[in-house]
Amino acid sequence: MQIGMVGLGKMGGNMSRRLTRGGHEIVAFDLDATKVAELEAEGMKGATELGRFVEQLAKPRVAWLMVPAGEPTEGMVNKLAELFEPGDILIDGGNSNFKDDVRRAKVLAAKGIHYVDVGTSGGVWGLDRGYCLMIGAETEVFKHLEPVFQTLSPGTGAVVPTVGRPLDGKTAHLGYLHCGLNGAGHFVKMIHNGIEYGLMQAYGEGFDIMKNAESKDLAPEHRYNLELGEIAELWRRGSVVSSWLLDLSAISLAQDPDLSSFSGFVQDSGEGRWTIQAAIEESVPADVLTAALYVRFRSRQEHTFAEKMLSAMRKQFGGHVEQTSPK
Repeated sequence: MQIGMVGLGKMGGNMSRRLTRGGHEIVAFDLDATKVAELEAEGMKGATELGRFVEQLAKPRVAWLMVPAGEPTEGMVNKLAELFEPGDILIDGGNSNFKDDVRRAKVLAAKGIHYVDVGTSGGVWGLDRGYCLMIGAETEVFKHLEPVFQTLSPGTGAVVPTVGRPLDGKTAHLGYLHCGLNGAGHFVKMIHNGIEYGLMQAYGEGFDIMKNAESKDLAPEHRYNLELGEIAELWRRGSVVSSWLLDLSAISLAQDPDLSSFSGFVQDSGEGRWTIQAAIEESVPADVLTAALYVRFRSRQEHTFAEKMLSAMRKQFGGHVEQTSPK
C-alpha cells in the first residue's frame, strides 16, 4: 500500500527503506532537500513542500510522522489536519505523551480524520532487524494499516514464540500489537522506555563495580583485573541477564574498552519522566525506575548542591575534609 513518511531522520529514512523493500510505495517528506533526494534516488517519491507531499498521496491518505515529540509533532499534526480530508489517517510514530494522543485523536475525529499512535522501538538497527510496534488505534483503522505493521515488524525471526501461548489471532510474536484505543500504543512505549532506563542502570552499575574491582581500597587478595568486554561477551550466552542491551554493551566495550570517548552525560527523552508520573497517578511504587531517572539527572552535573550540603554537614559534625579528587 502507499504511505507517506514525514521526517527522514535515522529512523524515518530507514523505515521508508524497509517499507519499500516490502513492496509498499513511499512518498517521503522532509524540509531537508538532501534527505529527500537520497530516497528519491532509491526509487521513492519525495517532496520538500507539504502541499506537494499531500497531492502525491492517494485517498484515503496515510501519513506516518517520525519527527521529534512536542511542538514539532504538534505543529505537523495541525498542518496536515488542515490539508487532509475525512477518511484520511495520521500516524504518530514518535515518542509523544499518550495524553497528547488522546487529545489529538478527539480533535481530528471531529474532522473525520483518523489518528493512530505507534510506539516504535528499534532505533538505527531497525532497517535490518525490524521495529517493535506498540499501536493505539480504532480496530478498523488498525486492520487497514496491518500490512504496513507486518512489513516494519521483525516477524518471529530466531525468537521462538513462548511455549503454551496460543498463536491464532495473535500478533505479538510477530513484533507488533494493537494495544488498545488512542494513547494505548504510546502508553505501552512509555513504560517500555521506563523499564529500559532501569535495565541500563543495572548494567551500568554492575560493570562499574567490576571495573573498580582492582581498587587500592580493597585488600590485595580481593582485587581483580577483569576484562569487561570478555565478561559482556560471556554473559550473552546462556546467562539469565542476556539481552539486546547487553549485546550493545558488548559492542561498545569491544570498540572502546575504557569508554574513553564518552563523558558520562546521559540525556533522557521524556518517557522516563512520564512513566514515573504515571506511577504516581496510579499510586504504584517504582523505586528502581525512579532512581534510574534521577541518576540521569545527576550525570549532567559535576556536583549537585545536595552533595555540597552533605560535605558541609560532614565537616561540621565530624571534621571530615572533602576530597578534591576521587581515588
